[in-house]
Amino acid sequence: MTVIRSNSSNLRMGRRSLLQSLGAAAVGISFAGLAGCGKKEESAGGGKIAPTGEEPKLNFYNWDTYIGETTLGDFKGASGIDVNMTLFASNDELFAKLRAGNPGYDVIVPSNDFVERMVAADMLVALDQAAIPNVKNIDASFMDVAYDPGRKYSMPYTWLTLGIGYRKSKVKAKPDSWKVLFDSDEYKGRIAVLSEAGDMFRLYGKYLGKSVNSLTPADVKSIEAMMVKQKPFIKAFHEDNGQDLLLKGEVDLVLEYNGDIAQIMAEDDDIDFVLPKEGSQLNSDTLCIPKGAPHPKNAHAFINYLLDAEVDKKITETILYPTPNAAAKALMPDDYKNNPVIFPPADQLAKCEYATYRPDMQPLYEEAFTRVRAS
Repeated sequence: MTVIRSNSSNLRMGRRSLLQSLGAAAVGISFAGLAGCGKKEESAGGGKIAPTGEEPKLNFYNWDTYIGETTLGDFKGASGIDVNMTLFASNDELFAKLRAGNPGYDVIVPSNDFVERMVAADMLVALDQAAIPNVKNIDASFMDVAYDPGRKYSMPYTWLTLGIGYRKSKVKAKPDSWKVLFDSDEYKGRIAVLSEAGDMFRLYGKYLGKSVNSLTPADVKSIEAMMVKQKPFIKAFHEDNGQDLLLKGEVDLVLEYNGDIAQIMAEDDDIDFVLPKEGSQLNSDTLCIPKGAPHPKNAHAFINYLLDAEVDKKITETILYPTPNAAAKALMPDDYKNNPVIFPPADQLAKCEYATYRPDMQPLYEEAFTRVRAS
């Protein structure tokens, strides 16, 4: 299987190693001075950014190291705006943090179903697309989506799918079914799964032959019983670090996103990724401005910067997720564009679905999952 290999001019760090190399805590990281580290370079794309009239600060709430190695420093150099990035580990955590009121974030990165949920809760600002001209770089198929028609509240950042990352030398055969994680003691004590309630219940639904969007309260009850039965065989409900557990040998199989596994496949030839035969869930992570953002003009400028082709290329080289930015993808090498882990074949994607936000079911997922975790 083809994987990306970093060359000497573009050393790729894992999602967590960037933070570790900076010695930064995962609660608030300022990248104001990053542009000045190492040899001087012009900002990668984007050009100089006109002053917005706001104080030169921006608070960014993001997944762990889900950004290029120099992106925030480059933005500082182009705009004079100091970005403070704070990290979250799940959409549930993001939503809970903002539900009681925005504590000061300007740009956030919710997944597609949580965009729907936050719009329904009046938590997002309608975007001024005139202030985001780089929207022209986005592939047209990502522009009019069911969860945000016309992209009124969100801009696409990545798309992704969930599957099984595994260590080839530790499995008897390719683990091509959710059964190995959800309904078997074959790899007891050697597996890790997600800590996000909705994703877990929907993927169990896929295993049972259902659509991720068709679960009923009775299904939740049945799946909860399956989860409780399986729990003794699970080593960890991971917090956005499943790829690290696999790379370090702490587990041999993990439910993870394809981009995270693609990252560690570039470091360890014994690691692979499979989309289970029952199908999976697609996600799209997005860039949004929450209500109460203290720097909305800076936020628009930042989102526009991230959608620049050269800027997104550098982000994509680091995080190795599928990009919806057609202009950036065109700049990427063939071993990215043709990587079947990053871009699964059409017949596999045909069995995958985007989740929609269901206000009738989300509380049931969360309440049941809390009981599973406490059992």
